[in-house]
Amino acid sequence: MSNSSQEPQLTKVTPDSNSVQSYLNILQGIITRMATNSASCKTWCISLVSAILVVIADKNKPNYAWISLIPIVLFFLLDSYYLGQERSFREIYNNFIKDLHSGAITTDKLFILKPPRGMNVVNLLLSSSLSFSVYPFYLTLLLTVVIARYLIL
Repeated sequence: MSNSSQEPQLTKVTPDSNSVQSYLNILQGIITRMATNSASCKTWCISLVSAILVVIADKNKPNYAWISLIPIVLFFLLDSYYLGQERSFREIYNNFIKDLHSGAITTDKLFILKPPRGMNVVNLLLSSSLSFSVYPFYLTLLLTVVIARYLIL
């Protein structure tokens, strides 16, 4: 009796393989999307905070300036999340390239997009929120709201 459910043969792949190039393109697309989302967070946050401050100034209600802290905090968290995701996918990309050059990549390692082990959302947010591309932006925006509240409105 022959065993018809044989396990597939794992073959090594080369850097010029179409499947490797496709996988790298997928990873690059994800990394680009995360970076674009992060930039969009900053754009939307400035727009919303500016609009809130303009409406508050028009209505002559300076104490309502604190409402603009809500989008600042929410977009800060979202931006940190996107940056953390971008970093984790860059880590996947770099590890794949390193393994590819060492000859350790087989067909079973292609098209796996799971985050690295031990990654959780809290650590992701904490580490990426301390990034120079995140906290100075939102801190400056926060200071702008405080200045607008006490000096302008």
